[in-house]
Amino acid sequence: MSTKDWLEKDYYKVLGVSSDAKPEEIKKAFRKLARENHPDQNQNNPEAEQRFKDISEAHSVLSDAKKRKEYDEARSLFGGGGFRFPGGGQGPSMEDLFRNASGGGAGNISDLFGNLFGGTSTRRTSTNRGPRRGQDIEGEATIDFTQAVDGATVTMQTVSDEACEACSGTGAKAGTLPKVCPTCQGSGMQTSTSGGVFAVSEPCHDCRGRGLIVEEPCPVCGGSGRGRSTRSMQVRIPAGVTDGQRIRIKGKGGAGENGGASGDLYVVVHVRAHRLFGRKGDNLTLNVPVTFTEAALGADISVPTLTGQRVTLKVPAGTPNGRTFRVRGKGVRKSDGSTGDLLVTVEVQVPHAINDTAKEALASFAAAMGDDADPRASLYGG
Repeated sequence: MSTKDWLEKDYYKVLGVSSDAKPEEIKKAFRKLARENHPDQNQNNPEAEQRFKDISEAHSVLSDAKKRKEYDEARSLFGGGGFRFPGGGQGPSMEDLFRNASGGGAGNISDLFGNLFGGTSTRRTSTNRGPRRGQDIEGEATIDFTQAVDGATVTMQTVSDEACEACSGTGAKAGTLPKVCPTCQGSGMQTSTSGGVFAVSEPCHDCRGRGLIVEEPCPVCGGSGRGRSTRSMQVRIPAGVTDGQRIRIKGKGGAGENGGASGDLYVVVHVRAHRLFGRKGDNLTLNVPVTFTEAALGADISVPTLTGQRVTLKVPAGTPNGRTFRVRGKGVRKSDGSTGDLLVTVEVQVPHAINDTAKEALASFAAAMGDDADPRASLYGG
């Protein structure tokens, strides 16, 4: 992404956030817009697909603290159309500095003004055509509760910056090759002086900062050598992932340039709720109804587990409502290979309707218990 591109695009506006938005605000806005415009939800809708690409591009810059700082600095310096030099003079305008620049060539602000006050300066000998790591990208995946516990492989569609397929990233028309720029000797930068006082390092005007001259530009990418790519991939979600967790898949992000390593893919995982089970860390939770007689007299009850198997739980006599029992080893598998537990909470059920025989039995039970069974005795100091 060139500085010219940064100056021409308002990423804050794309995400609908203010320029001083906090990282969590940016992430929240991205997730909302990404869900609304994702290609899976808007098939055969080119406008939504383009919005999804713009949203992903804006997030890739604003979610990275370093990139966001460079972006803000660039827009601040060139916000008025030109750079103010010491002494009040108006320096070259943005159009002068990035005349007809194409994507990927201008470098960043530190490159542009690296020799601004360096006195006498020589031509830059470094090149911006060395290996460059690909951009990190972010996506979302929604999985079932069981998949979160056991791990799963899901299919994801991602959008990233890739080398143009038509020209293999050279920027030149098929059958032709770019040439090393004779003006900057392939460095992509040239130094100019003003009155012999200071030197300004700026993108080469002849090659537009790329270090290469493309005589016959690729008709697909216009000579930039880059394009947006939408692709599907299989992503492994590790066992034990939690709802909202952000996991890193190394090397699955945007492709690098000039032999550089690929970026990483960050996946935000959403977990669907289970109709029976809940979760507390590495433990699973389950509410199990028991009858009044089972709680009062004690019983062995059958309890389901997440795997579908059943275990027998011993409920002691006199168990109160809301008591929690622990079933060892029936929870979530931990990173060290051990397994959490299943926490079973009993809920004593009161029947809604009883027959005459049951009524007589309960009346006999109450009479047999007498006043000593009054559960409210302690409220009156008795």
